[in-house]
Amino acid sequence: MRKVSIEEAVDQVLARLPAHIHMGLPLGLGKPNRFVNALYARVRALPERRLTIYTALCLGRPELGDGLQRRFLEPFVERVFADYPELDFLHDLRASQLPANIRVEQFFLQPGSLLHSAQAQQDYVSSNYSHAARDINAKGLNLIAQIVAEDPSRPDHLSLSCNPDITLDLLPMIQRRRAAGETILLLGQVHTELPYMPGTAELAREDFDLLIDPPERTRLFSTPNMPVGTQDHFIGLHASALVRDGGTLQIGIGAMGDALAAALLARQADNPGYQALLGDLDLSPWQRLIEREGGVMPFADGLYGCSEMFVNGLLALLEAGVVRRPVYADEARQQAALDGAPDSDDGVLVHGGFFLGPQAFYQRLRELPMAMRGRIAMSAISFINELYGQESLKRLQRRDARFINTVFSMTLMGAAVADQLEDGRVLSGVGGQYNFVVQGHALEGARSILLLRSWREAGGEVNSNIVWDYGHCTIPRHLRDVVVTEYGIADLRGQTDAEVIARLLAISDSRFQPQLQAEARKAGKLAADFVLDGRYRDNTPQRLEAVRGRHGRLFPEYPLGCDFTDEERDLLRALNWLKSKFKLSEVLELGKAALDAPPPEAWPAQLARMGLEKPEGLKEEIYQRLLLAGLQATA
Repeated sequence: MRKVSIEEAVDQVLARLPAHIHMGLPLGLGKPNRFVNALYARVRALPERRLTIYTALCLGRPELGDGLQRRFLEPFVERVFADYPELDFLHDLRASQLPANIRVEQFFLQPGSLLHSAQAQQDYVSSNYSHAARDINAKGLNLIAQIVAEDPSRPDHLSLSCNPDITLDLLPMIQRRRAAGETILLLGQVHTELPYMPGTAELAREDFDLLIDPPERTRLFSTPNMPVGTQDHFIGLHASALVRDGGTLQIGIGAMGDALAAALLARQADNPGYQALLGDLDLSPWQRLIEREGGVMPFADGLYGCSEMFVNGLLALLEAGVVRRPVYADEARQQAALDGAPDSDDGVLVHGGFFLGPQAFYQRLRELPMAMRGRIAMSAISFINELYGQESLKRLQRRDARFINTVFSMTLMGAAVADQLEDGRVLSGVGGQYNFVVQGHALEGARSILLLRSWREAGGEVNSNIVWDYGHCTIPRHLRDVVVTEYGIADLRGQTDAEVIARLLAISDSRFQPQLQAEARKAGKLAADFVLDGRYRDNTPQRLEAVRGRHGRLFPEYPLGCDFTDEERDLLRALNWLKSKFKLSEVLELGKAALDAPPPEAWPAQLARMGLEKPEGLKEEIYQRLLLAGLQATA
């Protein structure tokens, strides 16, 4: 292992590797951005050299936009991201302006951020997360670069921390290629803010060919917690009743995952209130399913977490004692635990492949005692996302697994859409969703649960997310299992097409049920005399808002913490309201709301935050009136 500066590291890479550098970077947080920028700058100035970057989820600050959006985002972005170094190639990729000798191949995109980049869309690789190491290695990978963590108590080791996921799977592959005479470099740089995760994420210092010195001290990229709305809270509430005590939990990132974590926390800490809310909501149509597959009581045995992404919600559940069922690497010991042997304090409570979250999430991990961090086993993605390899052990560990993921659309016959638009443009990627859906079918007692908002508002128009057909699917309908919307639960496993349609109609928004029924009848998939039960014909946002109003404390706007100030929370609600009103059919309503807006004195701090306390010119006066209208509407 050789310590080098960033520029010396670039010199070594150029000197020791062939003309075409194939660099693998971790998904998400683990990229050594300053080194990547230095190598990118050097290679773009050397047209005789080539650089291909293999990675996923390249993280960048949100686009500021203009107008009111920019006024809101600019100070927030500066505060939250501070001196985080942007990836220079990401800026060029967004504009489809990568130089001719450099390519970036990704198997997962930062959601929605590269829809308009021809280069990103053309060089996207549709690959399951569990196949990424195989596919990258086959391309001729000859450089792995990532940030790592160090701890004085473990001087001979470095931790892959946030990203052992693919690196651990790649290491045996590159060792075989090295033995055959190939030069493949492993480069690391310590990041002082990265939590040291012991155990399976650790490598010996000597495993690294190059270690950049000094350590990186800039801000880690973070994903601030966003508000959880009514739709998402009810989705999380329904899903929480399907989680079985003593079982296994996988959840994803985003507001629906946060809502599920909040509901599970309420089930544990405020069970009377939780059950009163369920009673008011009336889950009787799914009572037998809940009794058979889930539960509504507090967790006596606790859960084991097994998730490719170790998210903020899983850490909150661990801190609250909901995630507390340990698993063991020895089959005999694992079987003994299942047979009732006392748990010990050295079992693993969570297996994760990578992590990413708010700044407070990183801080809480750093502050955990090393022994507790050791019970969060950051591991190879092949261990988490597949049953192959140690299958008998995994089957013992992953009892009653609930693999809970999100989709943005669902066909009425059960195909799910999560990664791509009909026209072929990729929003994000398949990631590990297919892996977990398959495990939901392969493991005894397991279920795949897909979370879906039943409707959306885009461009001022309300549309159903449950549709008759769609030109792409992420999860084919032969793998349909459980679907949850804000209106309820559809158990689709083993059901006929007609029954699947009926059950999805029952959890769709009532504004769209007649049209969906008509399309199903036209296709001959639904009986002509089919009548949807009356209890499902009141699936409306108004009904859910009424229920929410009677149980307000169980609907926190930011259940897992918040990076926004009080004024920014008010402004975010107002801006979202304004966004929903910008359509031709409501211009008059918006104009009336602006005319009827309260005086500026009603919201002085909010206007000051947006620089609109003393508007200059007609444009700023309009901005102020619109903002006041939004603040009043969402107060």
